[in-house]
Amino acid sequence: MILSRVIGLVLGYIFGLFPTGTLVGRAHQTDLKKEGSGNTGMTNSIRVLGWKAGIIVFAGDFFKAVVPMVIIWVIYRNVYPDMVKLLMLYSGLGAVLGHNFPFYAKFKGGKGIACSIGNIIAFDWRMAPICAILFFVTVIPTGFMSLGSLGIIIGFFVQTIVFGQLGFLNIAGQFLPELYLLAAILTALAFIQHRGNLKRLASGTENKFAPSKKERE
Repeated sequence: MILSRVIGLVLGYIFGLFPTGTLVGRAHQTDLKKEGSGNTGMTNSIRVLGWKAGIIVFAGDFFKAVVPMVIIWVIYRNVYPDMVKLLMLYSGLGAVLGHNFPFYAKFKGGKGIACSIGNIIAFDWRMAPICAILFFVTVIPTGFMSLGSLGIIIGFFVQTIVFGQLGFLNIAGQFLPELYLLAAILTALAFIQHRGNLKRLASGTENKFAPSKKERE
């Protein structure tokens, strides 16, 4: 069973390496790492390139977490039915690690929110409504995408524990502490990758969300 965990983690990492934002930027003759916030994720893509590009970036990052998790489910759903959710989350964690820390870019990547949203949907879609509510009630009044993103991750973490304790995840009890640990690691990674945003929020210098200059014009 240790090997199955490693397979899930490695498979997710490989998918997570796909450089969606970089490729979309190149298609627009733009290096997103040198424009806006310097991030290749959806938010900066929208700021620099517009909504269409941002949605494409989001979709690519979303599915590079979903696809390996589905593959793991197909492989192990009958082999380890009482822990397949755990193995799926190992794969989801791998995708976030690949996105955040790609070896080919000196382990400097994105923030992993779109990948994490893919994790949530593939892991248990029933968590999505609460996560969406937390996102919108945070972003709409403040304009800070970073706060909304962290709201999504917090919602996922809390619901993972609640769903697990209520028996909604169809996972054996002995695997629940390990599952909660993976959810905690994913949550910690989101906060670590947003540490710059949190510092700017504390100092009052964080940028609010805005469309690209082209769209504003």
